[in-house]
This record gives sequence, C-alpha cells and structure tokens, in this order.
Amino acid sequence: MKKLMFVAFATAALVLPAAAAAKGPSAAQISGPGLSSAVTITGNGEGDPSTDLGVLVTQTGFFAEVFGEYPSPLLRAKPAGLGPRYAVVYTVPGPETSTLKQELYPYAAGGPVSHLSPRQRFWGRQETVGGWFRGTAELKQMLVKAGLPETAPSLGRARAGSTRTIAIAAGFGVVAAGAALAALRRRRR
Repeated sequence: MKKLMFVAFATAALVLPAAAAAKGPSAAQISGPGLSSAVTITGNGEGDPSTDLGVLVTQTGFFAEVFGEYPSPLLRAKPAGLGPRYAVVYTVPGPETSTLKQELYPYAAGGPVSHLSPRQRFWGRQETVGGWFRGTAELKQMLVKAGLPETAPSLGRARAGSTRTIAIAAGFGVVAAGAALAALRRRRR
C-alpha cells in the first residue's frame, strides 16, 4: 500500500508542474483551401469549451501535442484519408510570446485530425512533443461557423498531381531540347 501511495505521489509530482506551467494560446489563425483570407479564432485558450479557441485547443489535442500528457491521447500513426490540409498558427503567451504551427485536416474520414511537428521551439528552450490527434464533429462545426467551407473544397485531379505533372513535362522538355540540339549539330556538319 505504501508503495502504491509513493507511485501516486511521484506521478502527481511529475505531471502537476507540467500542467500548471501549460498555458493555452491567446489566438489562432487558420489558412488553407477555400479561404480568401485567414480565419482568426479567439477566446479562452486554456481549454474552455465555451469559446471557439477553447474548442479548437481541446479538439486538436493542443496540450497533448505541445506539452505531452499521461496517458497520451495521441494517435500511434498518421491516419489515412486526411483530405485538404489547413495551417493553424497559435500565439502562445508565456515567459515570452511564441508561435506554434499545427496542421489541421477538418474533413478527414472518421473526424477531424490534427498534427503538430515535434521539437518546435517555444518560450526559449521548450520543445513540443508533437503527434497526431483525432477530434470530434464539434470541432468541424465550430470551424464551419468560424468561416471554413461546410464541405471539403475540391482540389481537382490535375491540381492534386500538379507537381508530378510538371516534373514529367519538364523531363520531356529536356529530352526534346536535347534531341533538337543534336539535330541542329548534325545539320551543321
């Protein structure tokens, strides 16, 4: 029994200081497909679900992705079927104001998904834990109310593969230019 009490106190001693130091963002800007300008979300970023920023922070796993949590609610792997990607830039006040970037997939199959890259620096020496998180329909509803399209914007097949198409076309262009140059040299001789 004493050993169990010690483990409980030791765990609390490790988790509580991190939770006490965890400060939520003061604002977030979302940009991506279907938006003519960035959408700004404000409110109480401490995870208060009565504000839009609170919903965003809670439903994207912000605290778990930034500070880590035990047990971890983060996904073990990148989910499939993510759909269009949006960028979220959080303003995080603290010892010094920092910005953190998160990827958001509001139209992912199975519900919205977020990803925060590990080792983003904030507050000087702190680094994010990073990871993947799945939110609920509540997040998508809030995002639509804030200005995101109700359904995933169509990126079109040509646009989705545009980098590949450009690379193939450039390759053919180089081959054609080489053939034309070789033909020109033969004519001169």
